[in-house]
Amino acid sequence: MSTPEKSHIGNDVEEVAAHKGTGEVDAAWEFLDGHREAANIKDASVNLAALRRKIDWHIVPLMFCCYTMQFLDKVILNYAGVMTIRQDLNLQGNDFSNVATFLFVGLLCFEIPNIYFLQLFPAAKWLGANVILWGVATACGAAATNYQTLLVSRVFLGIFEATIGPSLLLISSQWYTKSEQAPRFSFWYLGLGLGQILGGAVSYAFQHITPGSSSLAGWRIMFLTLGLVTVVIGSCTAIFLPDTPMKASWLSDVEKVALLRHVSVNQTGIQNRKFRGSEIIEALIDPQLWLMLLAVILVRLQLGRTCELGTQSANQVYKQLSASSGVVTTYSATLIRNLGYDPKQAALMNMPSGAVSIFFTLLVGYGIRKQSHRWAWIVACLIPAIIGGGLMSFLPTSNRAGCLAGLYLVNAVVAPLAVFYNWTAANFGGATKRAFAAAVVSGSFSIGNIIGPQTFQARDAPDYRPAKISVMATQAGCALVTFLLFLYYVWQNKKRQSAADSETEDSFMSPEVWARMTDKENKRFRYTY
Repeated sequence: MSTPEKSHIGNDVEEVAAHKGTGEVDAAWEFLDGHREAANIKDASVNLAALRRKIDWHIVPLMFCCYTMQFLDKVILNYAGVMTIRQDLNLQGNDFSNVATFLFVGLLCFEIPNIYFLQLFPAAKWLGANVILWGVATACGAAATNYQTLLVSRVFLGIFEATIGPSLLLISSQWYTKSEQAPRFSFWYLGLGLGQILGGAVSYAFQHITPGSSSLAGWRIMFLTLGLVTVVIGSCTAIFLPDTPMKASWLSDVEKVALLRHVSVNQTGIQNRKFRGSEIIEALIDPQLWLMLLAVILVRLQLGRTCELGTQSANQVYKQLSASSGVVTTYSATLIRNLGYDPKQAALMNMPSGAVSIFFTLLVGYGIRKQSHRWAWIVACLIPAIIGGGLMSFLPTSNRAGCLAGLYLVNAVVAPLAVFYNWTAANFGGATKRAFAAAVVSGSFSIGNIIGPQTFQARDAPDYRPAKISVMATQAGCALVTFLLFLYYVWQNKKRQSAADSETEDSFMSPEVWARMTDKENKRFRYTY
């Protein structure tokens, strides 16, 4: 096989040694080259199943906690909305909606700079630092005195949370093969569902803090408490999450080599800190990136539009509050309250949403591990979400059971994002290109939060029928785009059919396996779907 001239690395050990530290080969190859004695030990000495469990217990809990807190720190604004935050800060008109929306504006604006920092610093350390900083931003929200100060704290929260998706994506891809990644992505993504459940319990607890029992309002203590918990988790992440498998102190050299051999079939590398602008250009003209971006935006539009529908149909009093990020992150508790529940009941009644999110996230993770076909599992999650959107859109508010069922079913649509993260890790080769793709996928999630509510126009009141129809149309569009992405991967793999048998662990000591090639440059690369 011949590789592109600019990426060619010779097999000769002396020639390879000359490339160390230049960015021509991945850090994994440099480790393997320096540990050839361990590499010569038979794989039978390492039980891969036991090694996988060992890795799971050391890294997945930390990633899970980080993702739980990033969702919980966002969603507490949802629960503060049914407490006294509006009165305490004199929020008027669209102030509450703007605070929620501009969090995603801050997140979106920092996604692109985040690409550079993810290559400048180890992903684990960069993640830990940002978790600490967004914990500080959350805690600072407790000191807000008006709309402007609350807005600033939430914008900074968005800026620091921008790294969560790309960082966890890159970290997960370092430790597992493509087929193993799907359930692990699901495991840490379960933090979203747990955040929904904990958020309801936390809100219920802090609503019992009355003005006479504390000098601080319940929502302020809630912000402060969760912010401090986030700082602790961020500190643990920075200290205990290894930068790469090669730096894991709890793995022996033989185990590290066995792991690198195992994941070498990914052909996406472990760590390469050399930034290459050419890979960003390649990503920008890569059809898979644009198809994935469009699919994620359409998924997120469902949540934003459903939020609008639920708010409009539930109570016209909240019409001015309907311009924000989505039913899951900002308005679900408000929608439940509009069905006739008091604030404490609304917090508790929102908890089943998390159970639905967890169920569908586990379903797709397990399903992909056993049967692959990521596109089909995405569509399987879109169907109940469409049904939920329809129930929220067209049932009268007097049918509380039906409206609640719709609100819960909508949460099925959160699971596909874990699949898109997994697809990004598996199908984008090249360190810079993969980091850029991760940022775009994460950023497109925010774009959906921002533009979704704009489908509601005053001229369509009071039925808002065009927006109701668009809820269904966007999900059908997402299913279509996902299927087109599947067809694209099939087509690309057929063009590389002759290289199918080259994706084995046997050549893990070959520098070409760890060369800095992108998925387009590496003709042995195979796309997963």
